[in-house]
Amino acid sequence: MKIASILIAGAAVLVLAGATPGAAQEGIAIPAPTTDESSAAAPEVAVLAGGCFWGVQGVFQHVEGVESAVSGYAGGSKSTAQYEMVGTGSTGHAEAVKVTFDPARISYGRILQIYFSVAHDPTQLNRQGPDHGTQYRSAIFPANEEQARIAKAYIEQLNQARVYDAAIVTRIEPGKAFFPAEAYHQDFLTTHPTYPYIVINDLPKIEHLKRLFPDRYRNEPILVSQSRASN
Repeated sequence: MKIASILIAGAAVLVLAGATPGAAQEGIAIPAPTTDESSAAAPEVAVLAGGCFWGVQGVFQHVEGVESAVSGYAGGSKSTAQYEMVGTGSTGHAEAVKVTFDPARISYGRILQIYFSVAHDPTQLNRQGPDHGTQYRSAIFPANEEQARIAKAYIEQLNQARVYDAAIVTRIEPGKAFFPAEAYHQDFLTTHPTYPYIVINDLPKIEHLKRLFPDRYRNEPILVSQSRASN
C-alpha cells in the first residue's frame, strides 16, 4: 500500500471514531519495577506492542540508551507479516516495536516503565485510542525467561498498587518472532509530524516522555533511516 493510501485511510478512521485532541492518552507517573535485571555488556532487545506502532516507535526513538526502535509485527507467522493482512485482525500479529537498548545505560525494567507510563494505555483491551482489533493489543514478547519474569512481576506490582483505574490487560507472549514492517511505516512520527493522527495521538506521548522521564529523554530521535544509511 502506498503512503498516500495510508494517510487517507488514517484520516477516515479519525473521522469515523470522532477523535479529538482530548483523545490522546495522558502520561501517568508510575513506580519503577521492584524486580529488574542485572546489567549486561551486550545490547539487548525488547519487543513491545501497544497500539499503532508509529507512536510506540516514536517514543522509544527519543529514549536515552535505546540504540534503535523498529516498527513491525509479532505474534503470527512470517507469511502474514504484511500490513494489509495484519490489518484484518486475523493473523495473530500485533503491531509491535523492536527496541534494541544498551543495558549499561538503561535497564529492561526502565524500558517497561516507559512503555506502561507514556507509550500506551495498558488497561485498554484490544484497542488503543481510535484503533480497534487484536492487532492493536497490549502485549510483551519477551526474548527470554528473565524478561518474562520481570514483565509478569511488574504487571502484578502495578495492579497491586492500583496505579490505574482498571486492571492491566497486557499479555505476555513468549516464543514469538518479530518481523520488521514495510519501509514506509518506519520513522513515521518524525517524517509526518503534521499528520492529524500523529498530532492527536502520538506527539503528546513525546511530551509526556519529556515531562515524566527528563533524565531519559533525548531531543534528537534515533531513526531507522539513519541506521540504514550508515550500513
